[in-house]
Amino acid sequence: MTVLREEPVLEALSWGAARELAAGCARLLEPVAVPLAEAAGCRLAAPLRALVPVPGVDVAAMDGYAVAGPPPWHVVAHVLAGGTPYPATLLPGEAVEIATGAPVPAGTSAVLPYEQAGPSGDRPPEGGSSGTRPRPPEGGGSGGALWVAGHVEAGRHVRRRGEDVAEGAAVLGAGALVTPVVLGLAAALGHDTLPVRPRPRVRVLVTGDEVVGHGLPEPGRVRDAIGPFLPGLVAWAGGRLAETARLPDGPDPLRAALAPGGSPVEVVVVCGASSKGPADHLRAVLADLGAEVLVDGVAVRPGHPQLLARMPSGTLVVGLPGNPFAALAAAVTLLAPMLRTMAGREARREVSALAGTVRTHPRDTRLVPVRRSGRGAVPVGHDRPGSLWGAAMADALAVVPAGWAGEPVELIELPEGG
Repeated sequence: MTVLREEPVLEALSWGAARELAAGCARLLEPVAVPLAEAAGCRLAAPLRALVPVPGVDVAAMDGYAVAGPPPWHVVAHVLAGGTPYPATLLPGEAVEIATGAPVPAGTSAVLPYEQAGPSGDRPPEGGSSGTRPRPPEGGGSGGALWVAGHVEAGRHVRRRGEDVAEGAAVLGAGALVTPVVLGLAAALGHDTLPVRPRPRVRVLVTGDEVVGHGLPEPGRVRDAIGPFLPGLVAWAGGRLAETARLPDGPDPLRAALAPGGSPVEVVVVCGASSKGPADHLRAVLADLGAEVLVDGVAVRPGHPQLLARMPSGTLVVGLPGNPFAALAAAVTLLAPMLRTMAGREARREVSALAGTVRTHPRDTRLVPVRRSGRGAVPVGHDRPGSLWGAAMADALAVVPAGWAGEPVELIELPEGG
């Protein structure tokens, strides 16, 4: 005889409580050192410090001549960036033709740019006080016959060692977002790897016999509108999509996809099986697999039948409704806060007046697509659970509580482009 287990029935949580629980049940991922190319989009797990000074030696800031003492100057060598540095100390009255970024010789008092330099016919008399000494050109180039003159200020157009960044200096704090510019800075400071909070891995399971992934749907079928927006939303919240799979209806395919094994992920998102209809098997499968259900329904419209559970392995499972706008509402309620916590990102809090009329729900919070304006957040309409039209025109969702009486409301930012 089969004994049916009675699972505890959880009450629908308020929208705010569900969001806080989602953020609180996730854990900050442990730091890892990754190559620069893999660090983009992550958060630094430690301050970014300079492993080398910038510049590493005294270098020329302009193309021209490194000079010593007053003019005129006898050009004794030519040095390119990356070439062999001039090995001797410049004496007063000597110059080295030099390229931007090339090391200046010891004894350099300034760099005379080409634009400010002119030829000089003056020659110091034999035994004069210029301090020049006869020697062949070193470091390559044009020494011997060339003399130049011009006006320079002491120290002008020379970048001193460590002038931009001192060795060991912390230039960015822990938690900074690794942008393309940060990658360039890290490379300039001598880093090949960076300690970062890794981006949580997300597997997406799109369920439903009626859902098709491409082409025009036949009668009774619908195009998948949730799978296409999830990768961008996951990346925006700090995660990375590890895999997307399409599953037919039925408990067995879902159980196989959720069972231990396969590539490890921190979060699994199940699209279209979180309601309580005859084709919605997520709750029963989670119970069979020993998962702990943390959220079973949220008092929000759209997106009421959303679900959050923790597998015995620690993997978190988010169940999204099958209607596209309802799924988006559930994703910003449960999925995005979890991913931000894991990736070490902080959510921006924004409050605004509503510049328009909205319908309220007698018991539940409503998430309303809006566009920001100088007058406040303007509802854009087209906000039925099955349509993404309004959300596509919006740049935020207004959190309108039950019984709202015109006071300012919280705005939930949407990924760029709606």
